[in-house]
Amino acid sequence: MDSRSVASNGSRSLWTDKQNKAFERALAVYDKDTPDRWHNIARDVRGKTAEEAKKHYEELLEDVKNIESDRVPFPDYWRI
Repeated sequence: MDSRSVASNGSRSLWTDKQNKAFERALAVYDKDTPDRWHNIARDVRGKTAEEAKKHYEELLEDVKNIESDRVPFPDYWRI
């Protein structure tokens, strides 16, 4: 996943590896039925707002959708 996400003002904000890991853990803890899900996730991911966390998730879903629909070429790891 790209380490950037679009902030609420349309600018790109960087997500560190540490923030991405905290984000992944928080998604596992706070499912879609959790009240104030994005505020809880943002609290666990220091330096990000609830809006940034929600947008990051939406971009993740879009990435997965594009991969599953073969819109993203599979990387050739043997050349690296």
